[in-house]
Amino acid sequence: MEFERKRHNHTHMNIAPLVDVVFLLLLFFMLTSQLIQEPAIKLKLPESKTAESQKDEIKTILITKDGTIYFMDEKIDIKKLQSFIKNSLKDSEKDFVRIKADKDSNIGVLVAVIDEVRLAGVKNYSIATERNSR
Repeated sequence: MEFERKRHNHTHMNIAPLVDVVFLLLLFFMLTSQLIQEPAIKLKLPESKTAESQKDEIKTILITKDGTIYFMDEKIDIKKLQSFIKNSLKDSEKDFVRIKADKDSNIGVLVAVIDEVRLAGVKNYSIATERNSR
């Protein structure tokens, strides 16, 4: 007497192509994120142990080593900075301005920029630093 065997149909989903696609996407995003750069103005920011990174749309003032001032990637004179800030901000009470000064720049220029930012009515501003890895 011959018994009939039950046939089991196992349906397996092959996930190897899915894993390949996920790794390719991961590689793509890792490589493209390395290509995103800050403005082309060279700055060496001072280091801080408590620095935090911000990725919001923030108006930025750059102060180079030789004292040149850039507002929103445009070279500007310190005398015109206050009016440029007033014109570019929608609400000076709530909008945010970030000041990035080279660590070798003149502290007098930094103080003058902070004064102009305050005179423009900006309540929220910060001085950018790099996180100290030590």
